Amino acid sequence: MREPHTPFHEAVVAMQSQVERMVDGTDRLYEVAVDKDALWTLYLKSFPEGTNPIFRTRTAHDCSACRKFIKTFGGVVAIKNGVVSTIWGFWPQMVGRYADVARTLDMYVRSKPVRDVFLTATRTIGTEKTRGLSESGEVVAWEHLNVSLPESYPVTPRPFMDRTRGEARAQKDVFKRSLEAISESSIDTVLELISTHSLYRGDEWAEPLRRFRAYVHTYQRLNDETAKHLYAWEHSGKAGPVISRIRNHSIGVLLTDITEGIDLEKAVRKYEVIVAPANYKRPNPVITENMVKDAEKMVTELGYLPSLGRRFATMDDISVDDILFVDRDVAPRLKGGNVFDDLARTVPKKFGRLDEVSLDVFVNDVLPTAQKIEILLEPRHSPNLVSLIAPIDDTAPSMFKWPNGFSWAYNYNLADSMKQRVKAAGGNVDAVLRFSIQWNDAGDNNDDLDAHCIEPDGNEIYFETARWVHSSSGILDVDIISPRKDSKAIGGVAVENIVWSKLDRMPEGVYKLFVHCFTSRGAKSGFSAEVEFDDHVYSFAYNHPLRPGEQVPVAEVKYDKKTGFTLTEQLSPSLATRNLWGLDTGQFHPVSVIMYSPNYWGGEGVGNRHIFFMLDGCTNPGNPNGFFNEYLKNELLDHKRVFEALGSKMCVTDSDTQLAGLGFSTTIRNEVTVRVTGAVTRLLNIKI
Repeated sequence: MREPHTPFHEAVVAMQSQVERMVDGTDRLYEVAVDKDALWTLYLKSFPEGTNPIFRTRTAHDCSACRKFIKTFGGVVAIKNGVVSTIWGFWPQMVGRYADVARTLDMYVRSKPVRDVFLTATRTIGTEKTRGLSESGEVVAWEHLNVSLPESYPVTPRPFMDRTRGEARAQKDVFKRSLEAISESSIDTVLELISTHSLYRGDEWAEPLRRFRAYVHTYQRLNDETAKHLYAWEHSGKAGPVISRIRNHSIGVLLTDITEGIDLEKAVRKYEVIVAPANYKRPNPVITENMVKDAEKMVTELGYLPSLGRRFATMDDISVDDILFVDRDVAPRLKGGNVFDDLARTVPKKFGRLDEVSLDVFVNDVLPTAQKIEILLEPRHSPNLVSLIAPIDDTAPSMFKWPNGFSWAYNYNLADSMKQRVKAAGGNVDAVLRFSIQWNDAGDNNDDLDAHCIEPDGNEIYFETARWVHSSSGILDVDIISPRKDSKAIGGVAVENIVWSKLDRMPEGVYKLFVHCFTSRGAKSGFSAEVEFDDHVYSFAYNHPLRPGEQVPVAEVKYDKKTGFTLTEQLSPSLATRNLWGLDTGQFHPVSVIMYSPNYWGGEGVGNRHIFFMLDGCTNPGNPNGFFNEYLKNELLDHKRVFEALGSKMCVTDSDTQLAGLGFSTTIRNEVTVRVTGAVTRLLNIKI
């Protein structure tokens, strides 16, 4: 123990000022690799002989409060511009024994390597005073080592400390490896590719790469390994997770390959394979004058120039051989149709009541005798809205992998499903449980929407833990912040994706799935969502703008080890869209034509098969792409960047007689309710 005296108080005040200087301009302090017991022993031994007398049974400075302070805070340092400062660095301002002690500890702590970030659950470190009895029996206030951190320094709840330290160490290690493995010249090369629009999804990396180049420039001119170690610690937090972990991103693979001398064309191809799955051939349009000339020459030589013009298809375009069902009122308008067809119809079979049928049963057994079909349009069908697209010149050769010149476009200008869009963005679509969201109004909706899940144990998966695998195996593997910017590479439609890949790691209970509007930027629409498990996809739609901070519950999925997954819908129909492409939801609408997608007409079968229910009065209000690269013949894909731009430029024009309705991919579980009129009228739930 020791009695309070002025020199000790001055030392505590000087230490407080030193800590404030250390924290000024930063929100991160560090701990060095020092034995805490050894540090405490050194503190006691550093007092000059005769300045730390015995009080009762111990020396005056040997108290439990100061021992706890030194073990907690004695090895804390700051790093500024590569220079380490310790809490003991106030010694030049002092004279006497406390200056000697502080100088000794300052030199000792600075000799040790930085090991971790310093985390604290409270900004007050140590105990200011305690009271006790002096040797004469009087009550005395004893002063101890203590400091108060400024309000700017963050506190960390104790349950999160180990994880936060681990993440900081990993971020620093990856940052250091990135600084060592990537050259300045490789960054310059990639920035040049981006500036000339020659790199798929390159625009999103331009600013991070410019910042990262500045770090590389400084780091690679440091000669001392200790200086490099300190630089990585000091700047990994400032750089942020994207830049500090750049080596682990697809762009980091490209930079590393170029640094290692791999052929540039080969390196870029490898990068594009990582960024764009093989079945998704829609790169961000990158066009040079020579590329346009080469593509134009090829298109002209192959006779595809007349094939580029596109329009909405109408009933007059469709051949009777390409349909599965047509309403009798429009049958005479079909190519190849015969006014005597109705006379040849057989007497309809009288089926018993069918509540639920498979798609095959519906096509093979129900359609041949159906006279009228109506479909129940639901808000969740928003992503399934589809338009049939035809060539302006119906004599032009087909550019597609199938013989005819027809194509299709789903709502939000998609070629295929939300699932395919998530896959194109790098998300996992083959997990045991998937929750995906997709922005409505492609290109116009720039709201920052976030997919969230609260797991049964209260753990929340959302943007702050993006790409971090939770103990349940859950992960947010696609995270979008600025939809207009971040979704360019996947066709302008933003998606987010939360998945669980390990069933045996998932805790039993309820998984609450919802969408949160982090930032509203004036969007006029909302989002679509999918929940998938056990090979079944549940679709949801919310077609209203979200307020800042608004949360929209989508569904709850309950997991039980004995019974598996069950879903409870939470997105109220009253909150979902009431009108889709001119048709009210919650009502039955007449089906004019049922057909497979054009890639399955005429007995052909190329790629995924879709079934289309074209609806009377259904009109696409937008201007979808005339075609997508996914459809094109392989001989055209050498010029895929030009065709991407052409597909967007050759948008179809408005038409009041267009063929539009609902489309469903037969590779994705779904369902639709229809009212079939034949000999009797019945309701059927078609499982697709």
